[in-house]
Amino acid sequence: FMKEKDGIKVYTRRESNSSMKSFKGDVTFKASLQKVYSMLGNDKNNDWWDKAITDVKVLGFKENKYIQYYLVYNLPWPFKKRDIVTETTITTNTVSGVRIYTAIPLPNKVPEKSNLVRIKEFRQTWTVEPQEKGTIHVTLEGSVNPGGSIPAWLYNMVITEAPLKMLFSLREKSTSGK
Repeated sequence: FMKEKDGIKVYTRRESNSSMKSFKGDVTFKASLQKVYSMLGNDKNNDWWDKAITDVKVLGFKENKYIQYYLVYNLPWPFKKRDIVTETTITTNTVSGVRIYTAIPLPNKVPEKSNLVRIKEFRQTWTVEPQEKGTIHVTLEGSVNPGGSIPAWLYNMVITEAPLKMLFSLREKSTSGK
């Protein structure tokens, strides 16, 4: 356990095969299950994502099955921008309503660009669990090796911010009237 902010708990763990830590965040809130599903599984619903993402291209989409993305991240100086190609698969337990969104790299789908560092090691899983009385429990787990010249100690120092920001944004956007 690393910290709790606004009801969102964040954990980190050092992976056995990496100097980079992985993360886990979770939160419970009241919202429409369909709205949360749409926030995570609709190829056009990405305006609430990380503000460092400067470019999003949808490469493939099949509703409730998968989404393929090409993303560009703008990092602060002196680091180069990063890009990543991912495929998110969507699975739903029809009995419990638990829906899992699992994103992994999709190699060779988009050629690498010389002015960007390609993120090749990445995994991210969103688990959405409906609970009683309109309450939803959401867990975000992931790990990323940003590649290039970012030192592990710096990455590990800021890794808790990603799940906090993304879970906060998901909760705020899914509970608002918009």
